[in-house]
Amino acid sequence: MGSSENDQKIIRKSFENENNLDRIRFGNDFVGDFLFENHQMTDIPITALRVIFNIIAIINNEQFRPEDRPRQLSLFEEEFETENNTFVSMKIKNSKISPSGSTKQVIDAYEFLAKFRMGWYKSINSKGKEIRTFGGLISTPSYDLRGYTSFLISGYWLKKLIVIPEYNYILYNLVYNIQNNKHIIFAIWLMKVPETGTVLKLSTLNEKFGLNYKSSRDFCKKFLKPLRENLNRFNSISFNYKNEQNGNISILPYYTKTILDKNIEEKTMTELGNTYRLTYFRKRFNLNKQEMTNFSYQYRTIPQTRELIENAFKDLIKQARSRKEKSTQFQGTEFLKELQRIIIEKYRMTKTGKILPDGYPIII
Repeated sequence: MGSSENDQKIIRKSFENENNLDRIRFGNDFVGDFLFENHQMTDIPITALRVIFNIIAIINNEQFRPEDRPRQLSLFEEEFETENNTFVSMKIKNSKISPSGSTKQVIDAYEFLAKFRMGWYKSINSKGKEIRTFGGLISTPSYDLRGYTSFLISGYWLKKLIVIPEYNYILYNLVYNIQNNKHIIFAIWLMKVPETGTVLKLSTLNEKFGLNYKSSRDFCKKFLKPLRENLNRFNSISFNYKNEQNGNISILPYYTKTILDKNIEEKTMTELGNTYRLTYFRKRFNLNKQEMTNFSYQYRTIPQTRELIENAFKDLIKQARSRKEKSTQFQGTEFLKELQRIIIEKYRMTKTGKILPDGYPIII
């Protein structure tokens, strides 16, 4: 394509507001397509990761799940998916990318993102029209000596950042508390690992994170151990690991109870833990949006109810094991019915339950 076509950019919107957030939402589509293309991580500099974190923080109020707000999806398409080469403009303080004030670090970060994944992208809107856009995640960055860098984001990548059917939370300050870019990428990947964990070959992990360890023992000692220490200190999710006898490595995520970063509010930490747990229930027991609505409300709203649900879930697993069955035999509504049955039993054994036998929480 000729350069003149590249220059015909339509700017639909400008983002300038800065949001002070504890956590941001990474859409799974963006993580898969941009950070882990073909399941392999690209070695993105820490400064470029700071740009990405700040972009997501700035558009935080615009993000939505299409199934929750279908009207907003059609408005997005009308604004950004009716003409080729449609962009938004944005600017970020240079000090957010290089707190030390290095001009070179800032320029290198934007140059990397402008060149990374540069090409023609196409998407199909709901009317079946193909929309084409040229560029990387960002285009035409402009360094401002007054302390900002301005740039454009294409409608193609903007959609992956804003329209997020599935997403995971990650702490905004992670890119400032941890300097190792591979540790940040691992933390983003870890958010997608199920609570039951995963087992991977050394070769798979080397390829996924751009590493070259000769033995799983070295991988655990030299990469996973310092990484886990970092996540224990600064992230909401960390992990246990084990070098298995066959040379495979198991990764088991867990929710960290304390974080040394005192800027993280206890309320935010609780919400992160609840979101992670509810995602586990939704995926493991195949709960749809309607089934999740009341269950999620009951789980999030009242701590005593959450504790009752968790205790009932432990009993559900024990009862299934005693019958030599898997808890996952219950899927969707059947899982909620079984859990509700145990909740009623456990509730009626409490002091409150003996006074008000029908006052148990309803999750279905």
